[in-house]
Amino acid sequence: MTGSRKLLIFGGMALAAFGMLYGLQYALFIEHQTLDHMGGSLAQSFSAAASRNLGQSQAALDQYGETKYDYVRQVDAHSHWIGLAMLMIVLGVIFERVNFSEGIRQLVAFSLLAGSALFPLAVILQTYHHGAVALKALAVVGSGLVIAGLAATAWGFARLRLAP
Repeated sequence: MTGSRKLLIFGGMALAAFGMLYGLQYALFIEHQTLDHMGGSLAQSFSAAASRNLGQSQAALDQYGETKYDYVRQVDAHSHWIGLAMLMIVLGVIFERVNFSEGIRQLVAFSLLAGSALFPLAVILQTYHHGAVALKALAVVGSGLVIAGLAATAWGFARLRLAP
């Protein structure tokens, strides 16, 4: 088994386990309180609007928006870790068919692993620092690494093998 194949399969398994454990702890300890807070904010907003208190209604809607922002990123991040990990495992099984040298395949595999770990992590960190440009840039870099790795993999599958 080549190093690039091991990196994809075992890195994917580790990333999938991490994503599942992160999702489990979120579901057990945070998610229900977050959903309750979202529902409470909406109920408060509607109640205030019915009482013609538009300022209080808007404040409750803003609170709902902030909570929803965090919730969506938490759920998306752990599901992206798992989904990207599954893709890495599947690619790892057939990665020796990518028509590049082993050194290039290792670089591509590392790009896939690094991007698959970095992108969701940067998304989660944005929930702690809303609007942080550095974290947005980190998410773009992570997703760019995944896109570049997948494009290189597709190119490697499409290349013709030269006769020995």
